[in-house]
Amino acid sequence: MCGGMHYVSYAELVAAVSNAGAIGFLTAVTQPTPEKLREEIRRTRAMTSKPFGVNLSFLPAAKPPDYMSYIRVIIDEGIKVVETAGNNPGKYIEVLKKGGITVIHKCVTVRHAKTALRHGADIISVDGFECAGHPGMDDVGLMLLLPIFRRALPGVPLIASGGIGDGSQLAACIALGAGAVNMGTRFMATKEAPIHSNIKRTLVESDQTQTTLILKTLKNTERVFKNDMALKAQAAERAKPGDIGVIREYIAGSKYRKSFHETGDTTDSVWSCGQVIGIIDDVPSVQELVSRIVGEASSIAQSTLPGAVAARL
Repeated sequence: MCGGMHYVSYAELVAAVSNAGAIGFLTAVTQPTPEKLREEIRRTRAMTSKPFGVNLSFLPAAKPPDYMSYIRVIIDEGIKVVETAGNNPGKYIEVLKKGGITVIHKCVTVRHAKTALRHGADIISVDGFECAGHPGMDDVGLMLLLPIFRRALPGVPLIASGGIGDGSQLAACIALGAGAVNMGTRFMATKEAPIHSNIKRTLVESDQTQTTLILKTLKNTERVFKNDMALKAQAAERAKPGDIGVIREYIAGSKYRKSFHETGDTTDSVWSCGQVIGIIDDVPSVQELVSRIVGEASSIAQSTLPGAVAARL
């Protein structure tokens, strides 16, 4: 699946992912109003007859969006699956479930997963420390986090998320107990991703060391591309830990949006990016990427693994 990404997960990318046989998710609050989300849902439907979903992330904000209004649109428009993340989504999950929606909740701790399941979540997306966006506070990578979740939540469908970009990782995640994988940053570097070509080129040219973490003192850690603006945000945060006011100018969403859709300047805004950039080396179509990943995973499952096991016996 292609999870929701701020200023990236619009109809063009979401429809392409679903048409390729995976499933894409629109980002609800990228749309400035619930009615704009309705328009984007309808625009996506004009591009694909396949299933797609909507992402709702409940993150700390000075002025939180009117989530219930977005949810009413999601239900009205007949969306069947929603990806949630962030703060306790309990009251929202309960409304979504009453609307007949399957809920995937993305989280980084077993404790939060159990809370979401109690409220009715159907599927848990396990988000490793490698991910773009918000990896939580515990700094645990997916290779360990996934089997921890599998042991703690027997029978619960799991999706692996964070740092994934090729077929060998898909095969590994299935071996570790996931039923699917979620990719974000890797789908940014595709032809259909509606972002500036300079951003895509930077993803190809960078390596896994070129991300960094901000907002940790505010208990809202975010992994972003390591550029001048991110480093300035870090310095400001070190000077006044826990004070959102000193870094607000650096993390403004308007700058993020302008970089992605107008200027293509990779240095003048703070933008989310995962460590998976270490294995991104091209900008294929979504169909090419999905087919490649599934083909690689299938080859490993059918050829490499059986041969490796046989050689040990």
